[in-house]
Amino acid sequence: MKEAMYYRKKEAGDVECLLCPQLCRIKKGGRGFCGVRVNEEGALYTINYGRVAAIALDPVEKKPLYRFHPGEMILSAGTIGCNLACLFCQNWSISKEIQTPTESVTPASLIQQAQRLNSFGIAYTYNEPLMWFEFILETAKAARKAGLKNVLVTNGFVQPEPLAELLPFIDAANIDIKSIRDEFYRKVCAGRLQPVLETARTMAKACPVELTNLIIPTLNDSPEDISALIDWIAENLGTEIPLHFSRYFPCYKMTIPPTPEATLLRAEAIAKKKLRFVYLGNI
Repeated sequence: MKEAMYYRKKEAGDVECLLCPQLCRIKKGGRGFCGVRVNEEGALYTINYGRVAAIALDPVEKKPLYRFHPGEMILSAGTIGCNLACLFCQNWSISKEIQTPTESVTPASLIQQAQRLNSFGIAYTYNEPLMWFEFILETAKAARKAGLKNVLVTNGFVQPEPLAELLPFIDAANIDIKSIRDEFYRKVCAGRLQPVLETARTMAKACPVELTNLIIPTLNDSPEDISALIDWIAENLGTEIPLHFSRYFPCYKMTIPPTPEATLLRAEAIAKKKLRFVYLGNI
């Protein structure tokens, strides 16, 4: 375990985590919403520091990033824990099952593995990487010195202060905007929309960003929802930012049938009226 960087001590030994907008108030012996930040005798610790649950050499397009080092491979690593609770989670076995077996890793060993595999960098991905904040910050700084690129694949649900500390060491990111409606975030993901939009604005000013939107039938697939999402992107991030529409398949706690291909093609047509780079995934 490692002491967390962003928290505030409260009365009666409680702590308030300041890493993400959940702002969990955690009693002694308790855990935050993410499952990986614990209160030990009035101090907040992260239990996943230096623990890797999934690691692979992936095409960078799998992140997905289509316009950052296309055609190259990147070492991708993830841990356990997530600060959302999406009913359709595609990686629930590591994001929500925090008892998933992990292996020990250090920033140095991860960098050495990337170099040995001729990877151009390290992607922090699979679960929500910002729940690995302390480890990623340390690794990203060392990776930058070693000449490697740092890629973040994130839900964007983070507080501005830790994001600002990490961002100078991030070279590219994919941000998952799950819906343009706050109601979707609250009911389906146990989160909120506005912090994600603020993260997208901030990151798009600092490094190359691509966006992903998983289209789920009856929940966020209406032409009105798609148009509203595209309008927001065009007005706030610009028309050059790449957008990936991804096809949903039943997973975790959601049993809605898979997204029809026609729905993705309709979304693509709407998006291309304003955005230059639009891609379809899982299709």
